[in-house]
Amino acid sequence: MNTIVYVAIGIIVGAVLGFVFYQIKINRETESLAHKTREKLKESEEKAKEIILEAKEKAASILAEAQKEERERKNQIASMEARLLRREELLDQKLSKITETENQLKIKEDELKKKEEEIQKLKLEEEKRLEEISGLSVEKAKEELVSRIKEKNKEELKQILEKFYKEQKDEVEKRAIEIITTAIQRYARSNIPEITTTIFSINNEDIKGKIIGREGRNIRTIERLTGVELIIDETPDSTYDPYRRELANLALQKLIKDGRIQPAKIEEKVEEARQELDKRIIEIGEAAAMEVGIYDLPKELIQILGRLHFRTSYGQNVLEHSIEVAHIAGMIAAELGLRIDIAKKGALLHDIGKAIDHEVEGNHLELGIKLLRKYEIDEDVILAMRSHHDTYPYAIPEAYIVSAADAISAARPGARRDTLENYIKRLSDLEKIATSFSGVKQAYAISAGRELRVFVNPEKIDDFGALELARAIANRIQTELKYPGEIKVNVIRETRAVEYAR
Repeated sequence: MNTIVYVAIGIIVGAVLGFVFYQIKINRETESLAHKTREKLKESEEKAKEIILEAKEKAASILAEAQKEERERKNQIASMEARLLRREELLDQKLSKITETENQLKIKEDELKKKEEEIQKLKLEEEKRLEEISGLSVEKAKEELVSRIKEKNKEELKQILEKFYKEQKDEVEKRAIEIITTAIQRYARSNIPEITTTIFSINNEDIKGKIIGREGRNIRTIERLTGVELIIDETPDSTYDPYRRELANLALQKLIKDGRIQPAKIEEKVEEARQELDKRIIEIGEAAAMEVGIYDLPKELIQILGRLHFRTSYGQNVLEHSIEVAHIAGMIAAELGLRIDIAKKGALLHDIGKAIDHEVEGNHLELGIKLLRKYEIDEDVILAMRSHHDTYPYAIPEAYIVSAADAISAARPGARRDTLENYIKRLSDLEKIATSFSGVKQAYAISAGRELRVFVNPEKIDDFGALELARAIANRIQTELKYPGEIKVNVIRETRAVEYAR
């Protein structure tokens, strides 16, 4: 029992002593922490004082700089004000001098007017005296003087005017030739003339028999539906309409592929070929417009344009011709600084009426104008295309370009195909008509028969006679010959004066 008590007392004493020592330790640590905290606070206060002192110094420095800048600005403003005042004083002085000069000039002007009036009076008096002495008025005297001078120097004035005209004409022609040849050189395109027949090879005799049919009913059906003439074993299928030839060609291909050739099947395949050809026409029109860089044409006009692929004029494909004219017109317009888009559109659409002139009454030009107005094409495009046959006046500069490009495309070698005999006969007839007139020395048909150059004897035909001769030859050609387009009659009268200095 006593042992337990002693143990309990020992534990209690140990616990009390431990608590006391622990409390002493805590107190020491607390004092140490407080001491450190006081030191840190002291350091922070010192740093804060340093920062505040530094800030005060910086503020004082900034304030001093600001005051310095303000003083400098005030000095600058004062200097500017002084300069402005001096300038104002100088301006006032100049204004005063200008005003004084103006007053002096006004006085002198009044004096000059008075003197001019006096001179005019004296001039009138002198003219009256001269009229009284000569018996002629001033106007009559001038007329007589001018008449004498003209009579005396008539030949010299004529030579000067002719020389000036020739120099200007040569320069203009030189520039025109440069532009046209540049356009032609930049545009190089092969052109294959269309013919009136299409070759369709049939190697199988049985197929030939099927195409002909019993008593020729199949071949008659094809000819009736497509509008072509089919001749087996002798010549190819023939017609002057390329659209019909192509329709017949496609229909024959489909019939041979199908193998069943009889009137009902022929009608079916011809209709299929017609629908396929109509789609191809739209594609052809779109390709033509894209080739020349025109993207805003209505779809209906694109389809009509594509139909030109199946039209020819003197063996020249009309669509190929229109594309060629558009390229040339665009290049010439670019060289001259004119509207390229108007020139190109007018050129591409100048023969659009030929796509429907077999179906609608009227010439292709009037039909083309109606088509373009129907689809609301820009009026300037119509003005550009309507003059290419000289039936309308040239309303805008681009009209001259379209007409020139059309002539270049049509007249260049190889563009249009005619029989050699007709071509040579037409040229020969042109020269015979010209040489049949008296006073004509020589005549040459050039530019594929589009121009006739006539050289006359200057002793027999004067300048006015040359004009009358040109008109007479043109009238005779219109009466006796048939020809496409127009023929320019150019009468040339050359006078040479030769003298020798010895």
